[in-house]
Amino acid sequence: MEQTSNASIAAAFTGYQKFLIGMLTFLQFTIILDFMIMSPLGAIMMPALNMTTAQFGLVVSAYAFSAGVSGLLAAGFADRYDRKKILLFFYVGFMVGTLCCAFAPNYIFLLLARMVTGLFGGVMGSVVMAITTDLFPMSQRGRVMGFLQTGFAASQILGIPIGLFLANHWGWHMPFLAIVFISFFATLLIIFKMKPVNEHLKYKSDGNALLHLWHTLKNPMYALPFAITGVMSIGGFMLMPFGSAFSVHNMGISLERLPMVYLVTGLATIFIGPTVGKFSDKYGKLRVFTFGAILTVISVIFYTNMGLTPLWGAVLINVIMFCAIFSRIIPAQALISGIPSPENRGAFMAVNSSLQQISGGVASVFAGFIVVETATGKLEHFDTLGYILSTTVIISVFMLRHVHQRIVAR
Repeated sequence: MEQTSNASIAAAFTGYQKFLIGMLTFLQFTIILDFMIMSPLGAIMMPALNMTTAQFGLVVSAYAFSAGVSGLLAAGFADRYDRKKILLFFYVGFMVGTLCCAFAPNYIFLLLARMVTGLFGGVMGSVVMAITTDLFPMSQRGRVMGFLQTGFAASQILGIPIGLFLANHWGWHMPFLAIVFISFFATLLIIFKMKPVNEHLKYKSDGNALLHLWHTLKNPMYALPFAITGVMSIGGFMLMPFGSAFSVHNMGISLERLPMVYLVTGLATIFIGPTVGKFSDKYGKLRVFTFGAILTVISVIFYTNMGLTPLWGAVLINVIMFCAIFSRIIPAQALISGIPSPENRGAFMAVNSSLQQISGGVASVFAGFIVVETATGKLEHFDTLGYILSTTVIISVFMLRHVHQRIVAR
């Protein structure tokens, strides 16, 4: 367990730190919403564009694959510029890609639009992580990660239900237009309110971008954290694309009542994220991660084997699963962020994000072939995905223990 003083745990955030957390959370909200909205829209988009489950899995994974490629390309330059400028560049590109999704007339165009969105939006997470690691000490980082995860909760509470409402009334194109609209205000915050983040430029870094990327990739200290990210991404990306279709066709939740599931789950996660972050800083990040892993295995195996379920049952299992997910993601991110040194932190985060997206993309493709949609719309072999996810979670516990030992050894 991390040895952290009570004083450091109780350290209050400054006014600017609070603003920064709020702004980055808002950015996370728009980025996560753009990715998450694909799952609940799946039940509408697949028949509208005549997509099979395999094709829809490819649309989801196209974002991940292009994000993985751009993460590797951006890694060499990630530590050579002010992180504020990098953040702004990729966020504007993300807005353009999302706008293209809004006007997609067919499957092929949508596939290409998701690739463009992934090229820019997929790197945003790594930039946010680098900024967070630069500006917040390890003793505060669990709480910061917890607050950042409320961006996910906000997408559940506001974005997904509203997105489904817009899609049900004006077509599936409308949610993407709404994301572009709100992202414009986030862009203004970056331009006019955010201070430069350039302290890392004081450290000596490789002058050549490719050399900087190569040194990051071959660093033996980074191999295990990269592997953990890959393993953790596999299971989550398998379940996510087919969540709404499973809820509708297997659990018997109607499309009209589906937004309620996301709404209540999101309300719960608003409190779960900060609480998990606080517990991670107070009781130890590895302990919280282990608890989350155990809860994940139990809840996911139960969930993926569910049949017809009342609305309250669907809400309850979703809340439990997201509690388990946050209990793994938040402490894992906080621990892994303590591995890279300042001069190559941006490159590390970019490569780490790239591996996350590529691993998730591969998982989404395989999930599309494992899961079979019957003539009635019911999904078969969904439980197989749950067993695969559970296996990866168990493996990740043992891997993260070694990372924790490195942090303590320092």
